[in-house]
Amino acid sequence: MWYESTPFSLREPIQYLLTPLYIRVHARDTVAIIVHPDGVASGDNLGDGITARERIPQAHKIALREIQPGDPVLRYGQIIGHANRAVPAGSWVREEMLVMPAAPPLDALSLATEIPVPERALEGYTFEGYRNPDGSAGTKNILGITTTVQCVAPTVDYAVRRIKTELLPRFPNVDDVVAITHSYGCGVAIEAPGAAIPIRTLKHISLHSNIGTRPLIVSLGCEKLQPARLFAGEMPGGLPIFGEDNVIRLQDYRGFAETVAVILRAAEKRLELLDRRRRESVSAASLVVGLQCGGSDAFSGVTCNPAVGYAADLLVRAGATVLFSEVTEVRDAIHLLTPRAANQDVARALIREMRWYDEYLALGKADRSANTTPGNKRGGLSNIVEKALGSVVKAGSSAIRAVATHGERVTSKGLVFAATPASDFICGTQQLASMNMHVFTTGEGTPYGLALVPVIKISSRTALAEKWPDLIDIDAGRIATGHAGIQDVGWEIFRFILEVASGRKQTWAEHWGLQNALSPFNPGPVT
Repeated sequence: MWYESTPFSLREPIQYLLTPLYIRVHARDTVAIIVHPDGVASGDNLGDGITARERIPQAHKIALREIQPGDPVLRYGQIIGHANRAVPAGSWVREEMLVMPAAPPLDALSLATEIPVPERALEGYTFEGYRNPDGSAGTKNILGITTTVQCVAPTVDYAVRRIKTELLPRFPNVDDVVAITHSYGCGVAIEAPGAAIPIRTLKHISLHSNIGTRPLIVSLGCEKLQPARLFAGEMPGGLPIFGEDNVIRLQDYRGFAETVAVILRAAEKRLELLDRRRRESVSAASLVVGLQCGGSDAFSGVTCNPAVGYAADLLVRAGATVLFSEVTEVRDAIHLLTPRAANQDVARALIREMRWYDEYLALGKADRSANTTPGNKRGGLSNIVEKALGSVVKAGSSAIRAVATHGERVTSKGLVFAATPASDFICGTQQLASMNMHVFTTGEGTPYGLALVPVIKISSRTALAEKWPDLIDIDAGRIATGHAGIQDVGWEIFRFILEVASGRKQTWAEHWGLQNALSPFNPGPVT
């Protein structure tokens, strides 16, 4: 079996040995991960002259040869650390045995030196979507009620419950009513440089393709994030932002009941318009698919992420836009990505986003090592370097065509790096500025979901898919056991994206109505 979809430009076989099973990604690797569900016991013969010296759990690393103090420890053909002690062959290689290497220096990177040759275009792939006046396409038909400040969130949530109960049943062609609430809008330094990020993020979410690019806005009236600031004076198409058809200011009305009645009247008008919309065949090129991983483990980089990477390549070949993000989970693999940039300007933009985040973390007296979680470590990941090398595999093997900074709406086709923090809910919120579909890989498991877009959940291990059969949509763990190839699961993901985008299939997160609260990234001061 070959490692088909990887940013490392490798075509090395993943080596599988049975009873017990382990995976070695690259011929240079000095460690492999244990695949056998029960791990291995001391004295177990793994073949190829390797005998386990101790009990090693599933997903954790075994030394394939003797490693001396100071020697590099390699996985994915890359250095994930240096040994701080002698490690005999067959030993369990744990976090405390490694000294984490420095991040790749940003001033010594190759720029656009290995630009991938475009693969043959995939033609004729479509989905049933909703066309919007701005040329975008929705994968859902939602009434979105956006807010300018957290103060109004409880009122809007109450109104939405009433709308769903009293109005929505009369409009069968509308999928949902969503309150676009958040924790921003006031009590902040609204003129600070960092404030531009949450403001543009909320603007683009409010104009999302799945709400027909025209929101209903609820404002308090006295907040710093005024509607005029959010939309720069006018709504799309030059429509004025004032008037009850577009903006409702709570402080203009008498009492709670009147306020809610005004919101319901405005919502009814919007529902009448949305109910006239119908799905129609749209090119797959109208898809904007955000990729993310959460609760990653050591399998993520060899099963679900490479399968998603293969699907990403298929989407790019079909003309779609694919976003990969999570700066801290890219930083330690940036030396593998800048050579793939479509040109030197794109490569420099990648470096710009890495440098900005380095400086942001330093201001908080933190660094990239703060990223890894107890679950990541329980799942066999030793540090952020190993995690990043497995994370970027989601980006497939296409040329990186563009870079978007935090909260910016992506307009380019092809593979795009959209800068976001790695936090699941913040990353998802930031990607909502652009995406109309979301693909989320997980090793440890999470019930994460978003209200505005379908979230396809892909597991790194079959055990997780069996444990959570009503939360995981696709099991990529079959790759680890040789029951499916990366290409097989990649095509399965690609086709499932088209089915979900068309409304013909529903993700488990949609089925259960799992909707994480929006959490826009705000690096600016709070007053």
